[in-house]
Amino acid sequence: QLYRDARECLTLLSQRLGAQKFFFGDSPASLDAFVFSRLAPLLKAKLPNGKLQQHLKSLQNLCNYCTSILSLYFPWDGGEIYPPPLALWAWGSDGSEAEEDPHKRRNQLLSVLVGLVAMLGYAFLSGIVSIQRGGVGPAGRQPIALEEEEEEE
Repeated sequence: QLYRDARECLTLLSQRLGAQKFFFGDSPASLDAFVFSRLAPLLKAKLPNGKLQQHLKSLQNLCNYCTSILSLYFPWDGGEIYPPPLALWAWGSDGSEAEEDPHKRRNQLLSVLVGLVAMLGYAFLSGIVSIQRGGVGPAGRQPIALEEEEEEE
């Protein structure tokens, strides 16, 4: 039922678009952005079940619509969904994402350390955590060890 409804929706979109460049004439509207955001991944992605994708590919005007928007607004990828050539430096030769920042690990470690110091500082300053030294505590009482405290309760 779900595939049938989706196929019907694609068919209705195709009929509504007709031979126009965009849904409301020669300039894009928010509907075009919404529809494109749903159609492009469906058209380009590798899916485990390609029934809906095959139906979309059979609707030539919707395929042309997606290709037109890709080439118009994403000219660097020639209709395919890939990073722009200027961003290729961020990708390794094997297609994996390379380190964008040579000091990325150092910066991550420093961020974690600063966060840890801030949390510990807050814990000490707010009184959540306190360090007691041996000897007489405040109010002239001897600090009680954890085991002794449990016995008294």
